[in-house]
Amino acid sequence: MHELTYRLVIAALRVAFAVLGPRIDVRGKEHIPVRGAAVIAANHNGYLDFAFVGLAATRRRRLVRFMAKEGTFDNPVSGPAMRAMRHIPVAREQGAGAYRRALRLLRGGELVCVFPEGTISRSWMLKDFLPGAAALAIERGVPIVPVVTWGGHRVLTVDLRRTLRRGTAVTIAVGEPFVPPAGAGVRVVSRELRARMAVALGEAQETYPQHPRDDGDRWWLPAILGGTAPEPVVAARLDAEALARSAVRAAAKAVKHIP
Repeated sequence: MHELTYRLVIAALRVAFAVLGPRIDVRGKEHIPVRGAAVIAANHNGYLDFAFVGLAATRRRRLVRFMAKEGTFDNPVSGPAMRAMRHIPVAREQGAGAYRRALRLLRGGELVCVFPEGTISRSWMLKDFLPGAAALAIERGVPIVPVVTWGGHRVLTVDLRRTLRRGTAVTIAVGEPFVPPAGAGVRVVSRELRARMAVALGEAQETYPQHPRDDGDRWWLPAILGGTAPEPVVAARLDAEALARSAVRAAAKAVKHIP
């Protein structure tokens, strides 16, 4: 049942992609192992990142179990499907349970995807990394596969920014796997992972085949490339404000359910 649900969701996504018509370029798919466990670490720019990472894995006939925020599982539409596909709910303040579940999946030879930035980067550049991806790989002794996507945020991302324009280019770059060296600490491995992904993201941005149509279309470029996205420091403040608003909404929802 788990895999049937997953394959139905993949089929639905393919229909959606056929409608939206993105020009998807998958690079380095051979770096995704055809068998055995691995941690996939991906950057986070838009709401469809999971779909693009999963698409790259299907080209190696693999399915990915994603670590995703708990709210996705509370939704009456997405929640049942997420649970059926054995994705992993992550509570912001209580991540130990999600970590243990990810370890069990890795022990079973699965691919587990972590977004080390935690939330979508409003600057379109890499944020500081949380330690989960590195810690999982170290504890299980499995490779980390760095993946970056670029262009998918133009389709749908934070603050309801989106485009229905057909033919939007999406680059998915899969990097060479690396196994954390024996005795390496989480911080060292996280720094190495981030450095590799920063290089890959820079290359994806540099070789991206499309450009803004006009000044009003520069929102999807980072400031260092002449775009109007906020600088990382400003983006961090916007993230904090968004999290605070989410916490207020969650608290209000909890109060309503108190008998």
